[in-house]
Amino acid sequence: MENVILIVHLILAVCLIGIVLLQRNEGGGLGMGGGGTITGRAPTTPLGKLTWFFAICFIASSIALTIIAAENAAGSSVVDRLGGPAPAAEQEGTAQEAPATEPGLLPPAPVVPSDTPAAPPRAD
Repeated sequence: MENVILIVHLILAVCLIGIVLLQRNEGGGLGMGGGGTITGRAPTTPLGKLTWFFAICFIASSIALTIIAAENAAGSSVVDRLGGPAPAAEQEGTAQEAPATEPGLLPPAPVVPSDTPAAPPRAD
């Protein structure tokens, strides 16, 4: 479902860019110009209405993608996947067992029995 909404979102983005580029330039960027007279609002063109439609659909798909991504995250964090210090409940196992972490983020730590001292690092 997320991929379908993402594809629709990308199509909406391209359509929105195209429809904005098709519109006539009003001139007087940033409110400058205008000849010193106060003019009324220009009538809404079909391109203007289509721009509003694409913009509303684009924002709706953005919100939908945000909601789906938040549901898929399920409270996990990238920091949680790094395999930081394990909580006390997980450390109660035997010394021979390696802590269970997600594969692929860090190399597995060597399992050292608790009765042998750790060797100091060598400067070779």
